[in-house]
Amino acid sequence: MEPADGMEETSLPLVLSRFQLSEEYGFLLPRPLTELPAPYSPWMEIAHNLPQLITSHQLRSRVHQMPQLSTHFLRGHEELHLAHLVLSFITMGYLWQEGEEGTVKVLPRNLAVPFWEVSQALGLPPILSHADFVLANWRRKNPNGPLEIENLDAIISLPGGESLRGFILVTLLVEKAAVPGIKAIIQAISAILQLDEDTLYKALQELAEAIRDMSQALKRMHDYVDPAVFYTVIRIFLSGWKDNPAMPDGLIYEGVSEEPMAFSGGSAAQSTVLHAFDELLGIHHSQESTAFLHRMRDYMPPPHRSFVEEIQRAPSLKQHVLSSGSMRLREAFNKCISALADFRSHHITIVTKYIAIAAAKAKAGWAELGDGTGPSIGKPPSALETKGTGGSHIFSFLKSVRDSTREGLMSA
Repeated sequence: MEPADGMEETSLPLVLSRFQLSEEYGFLLPRPLTELPAPYSPWMEIAHNLPQLITSHQLRSRVHQMPQLSTHFLRGHEELHLAHLVLSFITMGYLWQEGEEGTVKVLPRNLAVPFWEVSQALGLPPILSHADFVLANWRRKNPNGPLEIENLDAIISLPGGESLRGFILVTLLVEKAAVPGIKAIIQAISAILQLDEDTLYKALQELAEAIRDMSQALKRMHDYVDPAVFYTVIRIFLSGWKDNPAMPDGLIYEGVSEEPMAFSGGSAAQSTVLHAFDELLGIHHSQESTAFLHRMRDYMPPPHRSFVEEIQRAPSLKQHVLSSGSMRLREAFNKCISALADFRSHHITIVTKYIAIAAAKAKAGWAELGDGTGPSIGKPPSALETKGTGGSHIFSFLKSVRDSTREGLMSA
């Protein structure tokens, strides 16, 4: 976060609702819709049966029979978000039904055109992103029950069974754990402007605690997601058609463009939370990592992206803490940096287990899939062995952003 040249650019004080953010849910879509209006029942019927249609290799033929539906009956951003979720899941299933060696070059018009129109209306790309997969893809089993994994389910699913459910919902709980930290950003910026050291100190304590809670939520991945199922069944469906050797030419969206287009797959780097924390704490990543992270912002809902940009324009927290001479502010700031570096270390541990080690086991034929059925059985996917689904060189990227986070520590 750099000092703003002209404060008139910043619409302070910041208010969460301006950025489609919720006091209770943060970046999560509060109470997402689970059904579209009746005219869209052909989409919903396919979406609710995706795992079976994909594993029985029937999805492509079902999509070809799907009627061409107009998007004009969709009202409000909740309906648009559900439509985007549904169409993005159908698209990923369609593309990867036959694994990485059975891809197609064209997305048929009856899927491509409405997907493009809904994407344009939301300001999102026409591909499955973190905003679909996690933020808009949850429901309570008991509407009055708690926001806990036992009472949650995904709205739309793909092959992967309980491991896929766990992957979506643990990621959702990381987003939920971040909510006090998002509020702390608002409080911190306001406190800097008002030269209120006590409020700033409290905000930094709350931010550090929120990041530690995110790490605890992330560790639950080990309890709910089987590495073999994640690597050999789930991961391919999160893969995009940019920087992916399995689809080097991208994808033609029939009825939209005659030229192929390339989009990155779903990635944790598309979560707005860490971008917001980095901007507040003034963390500077390497040129290559920064370029990738900024490209991932194009996959966020525009209001969320605007929130990050607004933090970037606000006065520099780091400069304020340094110039204050306050030892307790410096210590509180460093606790935020340490918590964030620890979170990124936990992420590296998970990626090592779920990608590097799982890939080695799959290659050696050790993967135990139980009753797993998916397009990747027989030959594990290899196109993205060393890359993230977003297209980054995953380990060098994750270690780089963890190390540059640590470099943000202030000397005592």
